[in-house]
Amino acid sequence: MPQLNPAPWFSIMVMTWVTFALLIQPKLLAFSMVNPPSNKPSLTTKPTPWPWPWT
Repeated sequence: MPQLNPAPWFSIMVMTWVTFALLIQPKLLAFSMVNPPSNKPSLTTKPTPWPWPWT
């Protein structure tokens, strides 16, 4: 069965991960956030009960 032969696919997988780790990942991590997170307290509202018409 040719699907069980890892010879061509293992090298492709290793080269893909090396490319991601060495070239693409540092470029992605260099971007700055457009909207940095803020320390605002979250506003929690108290839910109002639903006015059921049959009660």
